[in-house]
Amino acid sequence: MYTIGCMKNTQYLNFPVVITQDEDGFFAFSPSIPGCHTQGNSYEEAQKSIQEAIELCLEVAEDDPDYKEKIDFGSADSPKTISLMNISVPRPHYI
Repeated sequence: MYTIGCMKNTQYLNFPVVITQDEDGFFAFSPSIPGCHTQGNSYEEAQKSIQEAIELCLEVAEDDPDYKEKIDFGSADSPKTISLMNISVPRPHYI
């Protein structure tokens, strides 16, 4: 899913991105673009890296129609909302 935005006569595509943190740093991926993932030592680094990864994936898609077909460009007329949240559940006795 993507949306198109315009800024000073330049069109932009907006892709959903998920960034998670673990003991090694931050992991980022776009669920709309197969194989589009990266990591960083900080949230900001992961955010910058995933933007670069998306741009690289779109460059590959320009020359590879099979890969381009796998990208979910969605429709600007019907944007989707993706939500990421923490859900609290009772802690099991074995943890």
